[in-house]
Amino acid sequence: MRVRTNWAGSHSYQASELVTPASLAEVQEIVAGSSRVRALGSRHSFTDLADTSGVQISLAGLPTKVEVDGAHLGERCVRVPAGLKYGDLATELVPRGLALANLASLPHISVAGAVATGTHGSGLRNGSLATSVRGMELVDGRGELVRLSGDELAGAVVGLGALGIVTSLDLAVEPAFDITQVVYEGLTWTALLSRLEEILGCAYSVSVFTTWLGQDVGQVWVKSRDAVSESGAVLIEAGAHRASEQRHMIAGMAVENTTPQLGVSGPWYERLPHFRMGFLPSAGEELQSEYLLPITRAAEALEAVRALGPEMHDLLFVAELRTVAGDDLWMSEAYGEDALALHFTWRREAERVETVVRRLEEVLLPLGARPHWGKVFAADAGVLAPLYPRWADFLALAERMDPQGRFQNAWTERHLGI
Repeated sequence: MRVRTNWAGSHSYQASELVTPASLAEVQEIVAGSSRVRALGSRHSFTDLADTSGVQISLAGLPTKVEVDGAHLGERCVRVPAGLKYGDLATELVPRGLALANLASLPHISVAGAVATGTHGSGLRNGSLATSVRGMELVDGRGELVRLSGDELAGAVVGLGALGIVTSLDLAVEPAFDITQVVYEGLTWTALLSRLEEILGCAYSVSVFTTWLGQDVGQVWVKSRDAVSESGAVLIEAGAHRASEQRHMIAGMAVENTTPQLGVSGPWYERLPHFRMGFLPSAGEELQSEYLLPITRAAEALEAVRALGPEMHDLLFVAELRTVAGDDLWMSEAYGEDALALHFTWRREAERVETVVRRLEEVLLPLGARPHWGKVFAADAGVLAPLYPRWADFLALAERMDPQGRFQNAWTERHLGI
């Protein structure tokens, strides 16, 4: 069998078979007939999260129709096939005059995979992509098609593939809107730390890119639904200036891969991501790690990571600082309070990355940091459980949804203890 890998080439799947069912009935049949099974999405997880000793299911063969699904508690919703990528979903929403509230940096990722791992965009008032979910349909461990709502839905949305094969999601949408993106440079660490929340909250979405070295932070990407002059005022006051040319956050990478900047207003789906659909995102051959911690501990975390800058320098492409609004989703990395996300894009050198990740966790986990589920981290279930108040509830839900443990794998054993 041809070796299959994840998007970054950092993991070779060990699954005995990859199947692409053409109907929900086939998904149910495959699950019921398999001792071990996992869903495989756009392959953007950087570990064995989606792997299994049994069968992997791709949802690429299911119908891709997006349906406007009326309203949920006054919100307009759409029903979305779980395997659809966000970039393709955007093209379905545009003719309807609809938009998602936020997008991740890559539009290349599948809706179900992003939601299941707590993947997010940026913004002090913007929750993760999972917070837009208003309903979920999945095939559970008995092979039964189940719709979830209420408290159970809050437990299942960031489900880590441990509850079933998600087949569709109901997402809240809003009227389409435009975004203006501007990159600022010349901001010092002193200025950033003295006005941290003000800068991170100066626009709809703000990302700070850095290599942690020197007195200059790097780049600040500001995505605004308001006037650019108002959004960037705090950065100008803090000593930064607008970039005069299109930028890529990683030195030497093609700027054509990034979404339009330079203050030119455009549709939400062309500005909220950092990278353009159909172009290479990020660095390509890479590894990623990310930690989300209470924003009240942000200054301590930044100082601690800056001290590790020299150790990380030749391994790191770039790091990104973002904010995520708190939520009530049981296994969300932003559960309970607003979070600062520290994201690291590494060169694809697994052993060295493992070493530096352990160093990062030594300083960040005591501050309440939670690793991004879909990226590289070291903490096991014993370390992670105290960070999640609904941990025991989630494990109980997993046992009810999957009594025979069909969705368990080496990753769930290490990081969830099941």
